[in-house]
Amino acid sequence: MSRQMLTVDGLQYSNWSREIFEQMREGGVDAVHATLVYHETTRDTLSRLGEWNRRFEEHSDLIMPVREPADILRARQQGRIGVFLGAQNCSPIEDDIDMVAVMRDLGLLIMQLTYNNQSLLACGCYEAEDSGITRFGRQVIREMNRVGMVIDMSHSAERSTLEAIELSERPVIISHANPASWQPAKRNKSDTVLKAIAESDGLLGFSAYPFHLKNGPDCSLAEYCAMIARTADLIGVEHLGIGTDLCQNQPVSILEWMRNGRWSKDMDYGEGSAANAGWPKPLPWLRDSRDFPNLIGGLREVGFAEHEVAGIMGQNWVALLERTTTPQRGVSQAA
Repeated sequence: MSRQMLTVDGLQYSNWSREIFEQMREGGVDAVHATLVYHETTRDTLSRLGEWNRRFEEHSDLIMPVREPADILRARQQGRIGVFLGAQNCSPIEDDIDMVAVMRDLGLLIMQLTYNNQSLLACGCYEAEDSGITRFGRQVIREMNRVGMVIDMSHSAERSTLEAIELSERPVIISHANPASWQPAKRNKSDTVLKAIAESDGLLGFSAYPFHLKNGPDCSLAEYCAMIARTADLIGVEHLGIGTDLCQNQPVSILEWMRNGRWSKDMDYGEGSAANAGWPKPLPWLRDSRDFPNLIGGLREVGFAEHEVAGIMGQNWVALLERTTTPQRGVSQAA
């Protein structure tokens, strides 16, 4: 197909293969934020980075690493998909603040402060009590700002998210979630949080994971795009992007790792009950990355201007990375 407008998917955790990269190229995806780890230790994270280095070598005609925002445009010009890496938890740094700079140097552009549970940095959205940002968390936020690593609060609780935004001197993102006012879910975000994200000059990536959608897998493209339009009225279209949360071709064992890690002997069903133990049925309008043109059409249908569609589909993600990933040279991490 001919190249459409610049397109960035702000979150995927697929079972990466040449087939999936080819689907991305067919769907016009120029860059993707790929989850590197969930609960992995520092040493495990290094192995995941090594696996990506092999993919970049083996599929160099299709993909390339994104170390800075300009690499996304380079990838597009070369007909390749740029991959920027993120962590859905703070486990890669363990309890060592020096690992923030090390991981950033190795290509980790984005890190969530929590994944559902209390972490060493902040509180996850499934905890009964939100204790906010910890002493260590304050130091890590400062260090992430310094080295140019984006703070992602997608799986964090409300108080922790608002405190992170207040503490951070750089924009904060929610890479994959939706407004709770549209669909109540522990992972979806209040209007208070969404407004604070916008005030920080951050970004919300809209999730297409069915458990985060009204009517689940039966949510229509029109309903999804109407939700985006409503959020644009609330916080401004310049703060919106897409973060599909696609997890293509992943076995149930990966879903169990995401939810349980090493911390639980019992199955954690997350948002739902045992009825939601497996992967949800895919959306008919977003079965895989080849369906990204459907999103462009849906946004046009709900009345977004062409430049606004271009922003949501990718330009806003590039601008966000430009605002957040340049290291602050010569700035000490000391208070």
